[in-house]
Amino acid sequence: MARTLPGVLAGATDWCTQPPGLDVARIGGTKNPDVDRIVALAPDLVIANEEENRAPDLAALRAAGAEVLVTEVRDVPQSFRELARVLAACGARSRPRWLDEAEEAWSAPPAPGRRTTAVVPVWRRPWTVLGRATFAGDVLARLGVDHLYAAHAERYPRVPVEELRAAGPDLVVLPDEPYRFTADDGPEAFPGLPCALVSGRHLTWYGPSLAEAPRVLGAALAAARRRPGRSR
Repeated sequence: MARTLPGVLAGATDWCTQPPGLDVARIGGTKNPDVDRIVALAPDLVIANEEENRAPDLAALRAAGAEVLVTEVRDVPQSFRELARVLAACGARSRPRWLDEAEEAWSAPPAPGRRTTAVVPVWRRPWTVLGRATFAGDVLARLGVDHLYAAHAERYPRVPVEELRAAGPDLVVLPDEPYRFTADDGPEAFPGLPCALVSGRHLTWYGPSLAEAPRVLGAALAAARRRPGRSR
């Protein structure tokens, strides 16, 4: 949520950064939560995600008496439904303005014109890319970018970098999370290909950042498209 009222949020993961200055108990990461600490905080509700959290940890929380709400988000429309569900479960009395603004921001169809193909690494050592049925893949598709592993059997396949280059993308999209790709770490693996360094928060998060994501990501993608790449 864009604003946290004192006492409403009992704890957050070590990696939660929004809102800035969040001062609550830290309970580990999504893959290694401190179940005992969470239980000791006695929250009314634990919010988890089917992609980020492990089933054994959720089972342990439920066995300890915690109520756990698990979100599942594979595309942009589903993110709005899940956000509304979380807000309702948290007792929100009204729909926040940012949620309306986010839905409006994503309501327009993609602009007509030539679509761009891309590979989208999310990790390196080993190289791992977006595959089938991912939220980030749907975000990019709505911005005119089709990633080349959208039909892969796995959601996050490990693909050798030589194969990524040989796939012949128009563009390489490099987010700054979960792996922090930078101008000095990532583009050098794709010589001759334009690389778009994008905000991982706007590409992979669903929440208030959705309202500005089309503008922020669209600008980064457009700038990369304008850079000269290899000749075709």
